[in-house]
Order: sequence, then structure tokens, then C-alpha cells
Amino acid sequence: MEFFATCPTGFEHLLADELRTLRVRHVRPLRGMVSFEGEERDALRACLWSRLASRIVAVLARCDAADADALYAGMAAIPWQEHLSSGSTFVVDAHGTNDKLKNTHFTALRAKDAIVDAMVAATRTRPNVSTHEPDLRVVVRIRRSTATIGIDLSGEALFKRGVVPHGRRSLRPDYAAAILAAGDWGTLCQTGSPALVTVGDAESITREATDIARDTAPGILRARWGFDGWAAHDAAAWDELIDEADARTETAQDATVLLISIASEKDVDALDMGTATDALLACDLSQIEDAAALADVTALCAHMLDAAPVPTTVAALAPGAQLDLALGMDATSVTATRLGSSDLTLRSFAAGTPRTERASVTLADGRSVPVLVAASDQFAARLAKVAKQRAKWARKEDVSCYRIYDADLPDYAVAIDLFQGAAGTRDAGRRWLNVSEYAAPKEIDPALAQARLADALSICGPVLDVTPADVHLHVRTRAKGGSQYAADARGNTHGSSHLIEEGGLVFEVDFEARHDCGIFLDHRDTRAMLREMAKQTRGSKRFLNLFAYTGTGTCYAADGGCKHTTTVDLSAPSLAIARRNMERNGFRGPEHEYVQADVLAWVSEQRHTRNRWDLVFCDVPTFSNSARMRTSAFDVQRDHAQLLIDVSRLLTREGVCVFSCNLRSFLPDLETLGRAHVELEDITQQTIPGDFSRTPKVHHTYLVRHTG
Repeated sequence: MEFFATCPTGFEHLLADELRTLRVRHVRPLRGMVSFEGEERDALRACLWSRLASRIVAVLARCDAADADALYAGMAAIPWQEHLSSGSTFVVDAHGTNDKLKNTHFTALRAKDAIVDAMVAATRTRPNVSTHEPDLRVVVRIRRSTATIGIDLSGEALFKRGVVPHGRRSLRPDYAAAILAAGDWGTLCQTGSPALVTVGDAESITREATDIARDTAPGILRARWGFDGWAAHDAAAWDELIDEADARTETAQDATVLLISIASEKDVDALDMGTATDALLACDLSQIEDAAALADVTALCAHMLDAAPVPTTVAALAPGAQLDLALGMDATSVTATRLGSSDLTLRSFAAGTPRTERASVTLADGRSVPVLVAASDQFAARLAKVAKQRAKWARKEDVSCYRIYDADLPDYAVAIDLFQGAAGTRDAGRRWLNVSEYAAPKEIDPALAQARLADALSICGPVLDVTPADVHLHVRTRAKGGSQYAADARGNTHGSSHLIEEGGLVFEVDFEARHDCGIFLDHRDTRAMLREMAKQTRGSKRFLNLFAYTGTGTCYAADGGCKHTTTVDLSAPSLAIARRNMERNGFRGPEHEYVQADVLAWVSEQRHTRNRWDLVFCDVPTFSNSARMRTSAFDVQRDHAQLLIDVSRLLTREGVCVFSCNLRSFLPDLETLGRAHVELEDITQQTIPGDFSRTPKVHHTYLVRHTG
């Protein structure tokens, strides 16, 4: 008979090796699967013992699938009464498409019709279809004009071992088994007395490793199998395999392995491998998204390898080659795979592989900082130089929160902002760094870019006298809607807030939340300008802040004398911070209102009311498609003209709007605005602070007036 075992992409050769150890014949790795031949007993053995396969399928036939009719005819020709018992239920799983069969749901429906009609013709009974725990699962795989039809012998996926992991993000068992296979754990258990050292989520890896050492079949506890409902199933062969597996486990049950989990250098320093003859360092780095955390873990792995008293093999599931750099070793095997939406690599390093000494950077005060890239000493020197210059500038300008470094060296494409706690508050004397990563060019090796980022994070704290816990990384993303930053992967998304000072006002910031920290430093001069404009505003002195975020602009306007303020944003948490910022600075009362609304719809509605404002601040997002918006997705280049026309109608006769956006390629539609009697005055250069001089296009700013 012919069979195939499916598996995650990249596992094919590991699975092929595993199947060979199970004594199956004609093993052939394919894409996402491995085919093999043998008796049913061989496939049942694979079901019971394979740790890497997702499903085992027995091939019944291949037929023409040039179109739906050809598929139906081929399926109907199979003697289904030999495979499906009377009264049993079944379901069809369809995979793959071609020019005529483009929808897998339709393919499954047509295949189901053929099976039902064939059974009615042969037995005069109609089988029932059940999508919930069917007795028989029929697999149809379309490739070009051919369909492969088979029986799923597994039932539920084989990696569902029946054990619920304690960790919410515990590694899937087949990926844990792949790490162990890459490190040749099975051979270590057979030839010596190995120690298993784990880094990362150790639960799944430890469980798989223990079962391998004790020769326990991964499917031994499974109560339900796909072949249970297969009429042709050899039940006697299965019983014999179960007895054989029980005997093997009983023979090996006294086997012991030393299990060690390390989470810090203290664990490594206390390392005791007893009588172990060799070791495997198994690393799950798949869930570490933060470059700084990844650097810490890979450095820990290097420290463990230095301290290991016995030959140690290393195997890891990792996002890139950063582990290679940390260990100073070339991987002996690298396999690309995926887990969910993440691109990963399965890497192994043979024991005894030559290592290079890890580089380090010596700082001006004599301290040494380990780095992954030797050239990072240039970044350290550059950062120290610009930090000294910027600190002198900040003292002169009476600025406590400012940008220090802005991709001064192209290879170290990060922006580093320094924040200092406000005097007289609980945060007085504290310092934080907010590091934002710019996307590296496509031609740059991603592993090298990650290593440089990790080095930048390791270096900037010591150079700028900030503790590692107060160095925060925010990675710029291109995701549409919401913030342009991903969550800080160091911790939770609700992190604690801190108080900083700017322009004599106190503001709340949060470096661990999903949104930006709470204040845009490039708008420092713009906010100061709003305060001066507020002082010169006559009449009712009403101020409107659109896309207000945390209301920093509102605080400045109120400090400039605006008696009535309206702060509008779609985010309730941002408005809550805006209210706290206002009250913290002494601006409270019903004359200061906070409106949670879709700004575009709200502005359009206000045109039809008598509400008008003397001063408006409108700092728009580049793009937004929040599900809470009543209007369609907002694109600043496409939609700014209509927005500014609407806003201009909310101005008093002498009113003015300060409009800003961060799209570097932004070009105002002067023709459309002119026809609507809207005048724009470009004041961008007046609003770029000195610490952003390297990026003069960090934002565009205009004064908007209605000339009608």
C-alpha cells in the first residue's frame, strides 16, 4: 500500500529520517509531506510512534480531476462499501485547487456526492455526513489535473497528544520534537547518559524528551483514531503494536535523564550535570519578538555553552541567525519553517564545533559591553559623542525630554529618545530611553539587522546612564489602522505610567503600552506655538483639538489662556489620559470637554451646528481604518482636502487651524482647497525642533484659514 504523512513545512527530512527508524519502505520527502510504502501495519506504527507527522493518510486511488465531473466519476468508481461500514458517518477534507476546481468547499461537496451515490448503488443504504467526529475522514488532494484520494488514519492531528500544557503559549509538541530531532536527542539517549538543558518554554520540550528517553509512544494514550471507522482496518495488527509499545516502555521505564532549565546566569553558574556524558541545549526562541530580550537569551545560551562540562549539542527554533552570532558558531544545519504567521528556522550546532570569541565594546568609563557585531564600537562612539552635544543643547533650551540619536549611522537605524522624570513628582530623577527601530532595507541580512539592533539596545543604556529595565523598544510596523508601533515585547500592554515635564507642564507617558508613549517630541515647538497663538486669540478663546491623542496640545492651549477646550479622539483610553493631563496641570471643569468620536464624522456634523472655534489643532494620522470609525478608512493624502474644508467651516472669522501630518511625501491639494476658499501657509520649518534637525520631514505643518 501507499501512504503519506503530512507535516509542517521544513520538517520533511526530519520526518523522513523518523519514518526510516520505524522500518517503513520507499520513504520520499515531498513538500509538506513524506510518502512511503508498506503494509497497513507500517502506517499504524507511524500513527503510534511519529512525533513529527501531523496526519497519516492511506492512499486508496488516484483519478482524473480535470473538472468536477471527472472528479465525481473517479470518486464513484472506488468501492466505498469496502471502506465505509453501513450506518457509519464520514466527512471529506479537500486540499489544493486547479483551474476548474478553485474552491475546496465545492470540491469536498462533489466528492461527498460521489461517495453517497456509490454507497447507495452498492448497498442501498445512504451514509450520513458528520463534520463533528466522523467515523471516517476521506482526504482529497488536488494537484494539477489529478486527485489523490485517501483515508485519514489519524483522526485528530497527531500533535494533539492529549496533554493540556500549563503555559498559554506553550510550544506545540511536534515543534518541540523537531528541536530534539535536530539535536539528535534520540541517539544521545541510546548511546550515553545525556543531560537536557532547556531555554525558553521548557514544558513541551521536556515532556517530549522524557518520553523519548523512556521509549514511550506519543500516541499510546490516544482513545480515538481515524482508522477506527475504516472497514478495512486490521484491528489485530493494531493490538499487537500496542502490546509491543507497552513492552518497550516497560523495558525502558527505568531510564533517567538529567533535566535542567536555565533562565538566568545564576542558573548557569550553579550548573551541575552530575554523571552526564553529554548534553543537548534545546532552545525555544520562537516566541521572543523583542530584540533586546532575544539578545539576552542568546547571550545566556553562550554562557551556558562556555560553562558546560561535557560535549554539548545545540538545537533551537529561532527567528534568525542571532544565536549563531552569540555562540560564535556556524550552524551545522538550518531549516526554514513556519509557526502560525511567523517565519522561523530550525538550527543545530554539533558538539565541538569551533567557536570564535564574542566581541565587546569598551566604553569611555572603561566598562565592557558584550556585542554580537564587532563594528558596534562605532555606534557606541557615535552615540557618546552626539549624547554629549545634545545634552549641552538641551540645557541651553531648558528641555528635559529630547531625541539623542536618529539613525546617525545608516547601519544602526534606530531613533533614541531620552525622557526624564518631572521634578517634584514620584518620578523625579528617573531616566528612560524609548528606542524606535526603522525598517532595514531589503538587501540587509535580517539576522545582521537584528544583531545590530540588539547591540544598540545593549549599548545605549550604559552610555546614557539608564538602567536596562528602563530601556524600551518600540518597533515600527506598516500595519494599517491604530498605532504605527507594535507592543513592547518586554512585558504587558498596560505598563505603569510615568510623569515627565515639558514647557512647564507635566504629562503622563507610558513606555510599555501598545500605543506611542503619550507625547510626540517632534511637536514640542508646535505645542509651544499653540500656547503663543492662544495668548493672542481674541473673543471667546475657544480651542478645538482633533485626533487629540493624550491632549498635550489642549494643555498648552489652556495654559495660553483658552477658556473653553474641546478634545476629540476615537480612543477612550487616550481621552482618559488627556483628562488626567489637563487636571494635573490645573485645568478642570465643565468648560473643558472630552468627546469620544470618529473625528471625520464629528467634524462633518459640527458644520451643521452653531459651534465655532477660534483655534484648532489637527494632527492627523497617516492612515486609520479602526472598526469603530463611522466613516470609511482615512488616508491623509487622499482625504485631507475634504477634512480641511470641513474644519475651515468650524473656524470663527479670525480663526486659524494648525494642521500637521507625518507622511513624508505629503503634498497638499492646493487646487481643491483654493476652490473651497481654504488657504494654507506652510510653516513646517518653524516647527522642527533642533533635536530633529536630521529628519526635517518628520512632519509637515500648515496654518489653515477660511478666506470665503
